[in-house]
Amino acid sequence: MIQLTATPVSALVDEPVHIRATGLIPFQMVSFQASLEDENGDMFYSQAHYRANEFGEVDLNHASSLGGDYMGVHPMGLFWSLKPEKLLTRLLKRDVMNRPFQIQVKLYDLELIVNNKVASAPKASLTLERWYVAPGVTRIKVREGRLRGALFLPPGEGLFPGVIDLFGGLGGLLEFRASLLASHGFASLALAYHNYEDLPPKPEVTDLEYFEEAANFLLRHPKVFGSGVGVVSVCQGVQIGLSMAIYLKQVTATVLINGTNFPFGIPQVYRGQIHQPLPHSAQLISINALGLLELYRTFETTQDGASQYLFPIEEAQGQFLFIVGEGDKTINSKAHAEQAIGQLKRHGKNNWTLLSYPGAGHLIEPPYSPLCCASTTHDLRLHWGGEVIPHAAAQEHAWKEIQRFLRKHLIPDVTSHL
Repeated sequence: MIQLTATPVSALVDEPVHIRATGLIPFQMVSFQASLEDENGDMFYSQAHYRANEFGEVDLNHASSLGGDYMGVHPMGLFWSLKPEKLLTRLLKRDVMNRPFQIQVKLYDLELIVNNKVASAPKASLTLERWYVAPGVTRIKVREGRLRGALFLPPGEGLFPGVIDLFGGLGGLLEFRASLLASHGFASLALAYHNYEDLPPKPEVTDLEYFEEAANFLLRHPKVFGSGVGVVSVCQGVQIGLSMAIYLKQVTATVLINGTNFPFGIPQVYRGQIHQPLPHSAQLISINALGLLELYRTFETTQDGASQYLFPIEEAQGQFLFIVGEGDKTINSKAHAEQAIGQLKRHGKNNWTLLSYPGAGHLIEPPYSPLCCASTTHDLRLHWGGEVIPHAAAQEHAWKEIQRFLRKHLIPDVTSHL
């Protein structure tokens, strides 16, 4: 009897799953197919082809895919190789608390696939639940003064390291990273700063005092360590996270994922001080063979006069973790990170770590998330970059390093938590 098993069937989205097929004919060729329907009804699919061993078994932890969406031994390949049926669609989880993503995994005889007989019933199937929040994590909607967001608290009395989570130009409130961080022991504030509730859709300036209020709000919480907060930021959020690290003594550990070392788009303002954005070079926008915009060349920080726009990162007292995808087609993030690190070195600072991933794109997300190499954002068809397998490896490694970095620099007695 053919059986398809997965352990665990229900788990956090950043946890691995062990998938096995048994009861096959020895050396039989089979195809595993996975599908996911997102909250908008859009479908994502993946497939991989395997040969059963002499016992009629396929164990994805050890077996090598011979074809399909990836090749080689990749136990979680069916998850991170999911592709949208509707091109330029990004997989995003909005409702993190109430329902998981469900992934259908089906096992087919490969010969039927080759002969276009997919309509036939699968040999076996199962449904997996992929949660973005662990049992016991609580979500508190934040509407205090100007602040808008959601605070996620781990189960227990605390104390917990506090983290502010910032996304980029998409706007609104994205909670999936904060809910996962809370699932791993961090008090995490998913902070909106534009295009959400009564926040302006297109602010004319970035007011750093808003983010200072968020840091103070988190530090005042009775379950949060009062020694300092961390920031996790990506894309446009990086310029804010970097400014927070420089100007706010409350910020002691900052994760900067694929961003710039200067403001762009709009000025930053803090207590009357204005930091003007670096002008962009529109003539350097590229359009690739698929008609996708590539923006990574639009900021030339080595040109005459560009240094006046760079953040004075050497003034920061906390620690930095730079994470860059070398295949980023939106921001030349590796060059910007290396330039910021050069500033630190010239001032005798060693408060930084750089993780640079060849083949990884712009949207480095929690482990096993599908690569989104391009999507439509604000009516623009953007090329984010990245190659499926190296991007997946980067996400898995970076997520562990982010948590290790935050624990090291936010928990007073870190040795008992490593």
